[in-house]
Amino acid sequence: MTVHEIPATGSAQVHVLHDGYVGLDGDDGRVSGTVTLIVDSPAVIVVDPGMVASRSGLLAALGSYGFEPSGVTDVVFSHHHPDHTVNAALFPAARIHDHWAVYEGDRWTDRDADGVLLGPSVRLLRTPGHTAEDISTAAATAGGVYVCTHAWWSEDGPENDPLATDPAALKKSRELLLSFATVIIPGHGTPFDAGALR
Repeated sequence: MTVHEIPATGSAQVHVLHDGYVGLDGDDGRVSGTVTLIVDSPAVIVVDPGMVASRSGLLAALGSYGFEPSGVTDVVFSHHHPDHTVNAALFPAARIHDHWAVYEGDRWTDRDADGVLLGPSVRLLRTPGHTAEDISTAAATAGGVYVCTHAWWSEDGPENDPLATDPAALKKSRELLLSFATVIIPGHGTPFDAGALR
């Protein structure tokens, strides 16, 4: 993937439906992935619809932007951990995208996700490190490029991912993302300014 293929601005709109976390209120057993809505007509994309405390709350957040679950066209899994995938069936008409295929109904279509366009300004990128199969979703908006990724858990770290399958690959993936991203939407936290990490 070459950075010049990702425009600095574009037509996508990005909305975080649910801020993820690892541990909540002192309970280390609670974990939730960040869930993001990206609208780039005609695409309506939900990234990482994983574990949340309230499914109805997640759908209410989607509805607040004017969309029903049946109107979601695409779901993206950054990787195959349940805290990022378990609620995909809430979106019955969506194509599901991971690192090596697209799933729609009973059809499994092999393809490498790297460079795939989901909308005019939304592109998937292969960004291994947390797992070998990680992908990130880059959305060019009027205000810059937002990237949904598990290259970071949150703005606060950890600096060294304790679950990373390949720390060297993760370092390269982070460098790639920081070369063009304006805002990082991490796997388990609120969005943050990518410039703070440069």
